[in-house]
Amino acid sequence: MRQLTRSITEPFPIAGTKLFLGTSGAPTIIPCVQFQKVAILGVGLLGGSLGLAIARRKLAEKTAGYVRREASLVACREHTLVDEVTMDLEEAVRDADLIVLCTPLGQMKVLAGQILPHLKPGAIVTDVGSVKGGVVAELEPLFSSAGARFVGSHPMAGSEQSGPAAAMEDLYEKAMCIVTHTPDTDAEALTAIETFWQSVGARTLCLAPDLHDDLTSRCSHLPHIVAAELANYVLSPVHPVEQAALCATGFRDTTRIASGSPEMWHDIVASNRKHLLRVLNVFIEDLQEFYLALERNDMNAVIEFFKTAKTRRDQWQQDFNRKRTNDPPEKS
Repeated sequence: MRQLTRSITEPFPIAGTKLFLGTSGAPTIIPCVQFQKVAILGVGLLGGSLGLAIARRKLAEKTAGYVRREASLVACREHTLVDEVTMDLEEAVRDADLIVLCTPLGQMKVLAGQILPHLKPGAIVTDVGSVKGGVVAELEPLFSSAGARFVGSHPMAGSEQSGPAAAMEDLYEKAMCIVTHTPDTDAEALTAIETFWQSVGARTLCLAPDLHDDLTSRCSHLPHIVAAELANYVLSPVHPVEQAALCATGFRDTTRIASGSPEMWHDIVASNRKHLLRVLNVFIEDLQEFYLALERNDMNAVIEFFKTAKTRRDQWQQDFNRKRTNDPPEKS
């Protein structure tokens, strides 16, 4: 069985090669993955950006996109997000070597069942969903039964914007992409998907699905809930009309992600309910501790609260910037 996590790999420095530091620390050049046809099912922000990245780096002979609405069809053609776009699901996946599910989590299982009879033997299927446990548990055996291979993915990239018009060709550059594995994951397909994401500029980290969901419940899903509650509470009509006028850049930046799709976040929260309940409980307890410190006028605890936050956040930002620029760590 594969180890629980695999080392983070850096993106390709140029199209066609990737510098990978193996266990010995020696650099190894790994060939770039390339497909004859890639089908992107759901050509919105993530799917459209993927189509642009594939074209820019010449990772496929042809890209096909599937959309459900006429307006999306027009937008995909207007912005040239894929080579071909259709509202016919069978046509989109026909002869595709790689299929990427870019639909909301709640639609993936139904969509998977619909494409099952039309898959090329040996085709690889992946997704971009923000929760992995349920998706992998359902789709890995489903696709395997049809002679296809499923590997879960979650590129940690996005925007509060959505739809084909929001697509960006550099969305995935230097982003972290989680690739999941189980004891039943096809090894060749896993390597192909890791290399694919590295090919579009992302760094990859391989995790077990449940570990992924535990980690993202804290760093991705909890912050969205907090941002949403800040927007709900601070901008509530029960406050004086002057309240909104006093909200400036700090409030804007802190609540930016609250403008994300409610439907998408409903699916994410519902799918990761188990982990979020535990994380929210700890978070609420931490807030309660701060409340009690303030209530008893314990200013030592209050200043320590802010000092700890600053130290941890500053260190994270430093590490984050270094990873994004591939700079070596500073010497102490």
